[in-house]
Amino acid sequence: MDVASPPAIAVTGAVKSFGERRAVDGASLRVERGQLAALVGPSGSGKTTVLRMIAGFERPDAGTVEIDGRLVAGGGAWVEPERRRVGMVFQAGALFPHLDVAGNVGFGATGRERVGESLELVGLADRADSFPHELSGGERQRVALARALAADPDVVLLDEPFAALDASLREELRAEVATVLRTAGVSGLLVTHDQAEALSLAESVAVMRAGRIEQVGTPEEIYARPASRWVAEFLGEADVLAGNATGGVVECELGRFGAGDGLSGPVDVVIRPEWVALDGAGGANGSVAEATV
Repeated sequence: MDVASPPAIAVTGAVKSFGERRAVDGASLRVERGQLAALVGPSGSGKTTVLRMIAGFERPDAGTVEIDGRLVAGGGAWVEPERRRVGMVFQAGALFPHLDVAGNVGFGATGRERVGESLELVGLADRADSFPHELSGGERQRVALARALAADPDVVLLDEPFAALDASLREELRAEVATVLRTAGVSGLLVTHDQAEALSLAESVAVMRAGRIEQVGTPEEIYARPASRWVAEFLGEADVLAGNATGGVVECELGRFGAGDGLSGPVDVVIRPEWVALDGAGGANGSVAEATV
């Protein structure tokens, strides 16, 4: 009988406080093998603290962290960061200014051949002898990613890696990083406050608020079926109307609309601008409301 592979990352019931402030309050998330997932939330929501617990830079007060099926924190276990097989890419790249590109990438590499392979993967094989100050912001972040991959990690953690870049470069590098991780077959967890970044890059998205995970799902699921009014408004422009559900129908100020079975009582009706279209033929039905323009 086949046994399912363990997830690349499993955080279960993680709690972390700093003094009187609870930064993470019972957070749980999974990243499957080979998957690029995103943890998105506003500043101060606890997402970077979750990332630091996975990396081993913070000890959880409660809960557990597993990497590739191995318990690395909680439940009486503690594995030092350097033994977790985790690669890190930070917002500012954190390169050594006195080392050239090859030296930076080789700092944690498992072998010399990994340096060349990793630089080839990120498209910087011809810049091996350059120093960080000779590179653009995007190139420095690609070097940081190559360094993370050269250590042959099970997972790569990316902490706001595009935040310091200008808009055009940010968009270009987002796509490159996602492609590189998938080509390398490495699982990744991206932490970001940028909703568009999370929704466009990740296969699975966890939305975090005030230390708690509010919702987890595919980008399509959480955007089209948000778990709460807050999630709906955080992820993008939305009009939210009060409604009441009964017998598979929701009634609100716009009229009556078809709803999923099992819904009953007060509900929020979420309308995204791009979901609205004008139909000159008129006639209200399960998804059409009459209006005057």
